[in-house]
Amino acid sequence: MSAHLHAEHDVHASGHSRRGYRIGVALAIILTVIPFWLVMSGALPDPGVTAAIIFALALVQIIVHVVSFLHLDTRSEGGWTLLAFLFTAVIVVVTIGGSIWVMYHLNTNMMPMPMPDRSVAQ
Repeated sequence: MSAHLHAEHDVHASGHSRRGYRIGVALAIILTVIPFWLVMSGALPDPGVTAAIIFALALVQIIVHVVSFLHLDTRSEGGWTLLAFLFTAVIVVVTIGGSIWVMYHLNTNMMPMPMPDRSVAQ
């Protein structure tokens, strides 16, 4: 069997095809172009809504990358790879969320600093 046919057989045996990669690339490109267009065109007047849409599309893009390119699903290695990925994601979310929470509360609970009197000429 030639090397090309052997490699083609391995690709189909593992369940990952070129068609799957093409779909993943197309979705990744679309999920990148939409937020870029939203920001550059100013299509939405509210920046909060724009940020929420960009965040949602980023989460969808993470899922596309994980499934299409990292091939993490419930079938791979008995689901342990996906479970490890989800655990890592939870730890990252807790760390980032906790850091933002601490910084917000430090900012709001700090003692106010007296403003310098600008009426006195220096």
